[in-house]
Amino acid sequence: MIDFTWKLFSQTGSIETYLLLKELEKNESNVVKADQQGEPETSSANPEC
Repeated sequence: MIDFTWKLFSQTGSIETYLLLKELEKNESNVVKADQQGEPETSSANPEC
């Protein structure tokens, strides 16, 4: 998904696409850290749940 988002951004220059890319990278990093620490995965998509 990150590769597709980067390709779309590089072709369009859309700031919204870039911000989506950064959010995806941040979430992927959090998942990797949680896996390494043995913590359950959490999602920042809807923090009120």
